Amino acid sequence: MELRGRAHCFGNDVNTDYIISGKYKFKTLDMKELAQHVMEDLDPDFARKVQPGDFVVAGRNFGCGSSREQAPLALLNAGVGAVLAQSFARIFYRNAINTGLPVVVCDTSSIRSGDELVVNLERGVLKNLTQGTETPIKPLPPFMLKILADGGLVEHFRKYGTFNLE
Repeated sequence: MELRGRAHCFGNDVNTDYIISGKYKFKTLDMKELAQHVMEDLDPDFARKVQPGDFVVAGRNFGCGSSREQAPLALLNAGVGAVLAQSFARIFYRNAINTGLPVVVCDTSSIRSGDELVVNLERGVLKNLTQGTETPIKPLPPFMLKILADGGLVEHFRKYGTFNLE
């Protein structure tokens, strides 16, 4: 699975209330509506700037805070192709995989907003086309790649009727 897009950079400890504010997630379950407000407390123009396939790039502990699955779903519905971070809150990480949002653990310290990136999840490589660099990424286990390829855990179960590791 190869992903391409531009980087939108954020810092450390981006919690789920920064991803989608509680003032919205308690008013509606409409993910398209929530997507219009994604990341707005950190970048009010993010939802208007993000293009399908673009990356959210962050430092350490991305997705900390509550375990609400609206956060990865709102990112997906905004068009985010993946989140790249140095580390993730465990519950956010699994919620992201389960909803079909790729999450990539790697060194993000040299990535700048606007950089053109290519992430190859199978090969475990992040290419920064803007800077002409390559960075190894922590590989995802094959079963997670399969869940992502199927569009998330619900779609995986719809496809196979069970959890399929083959």
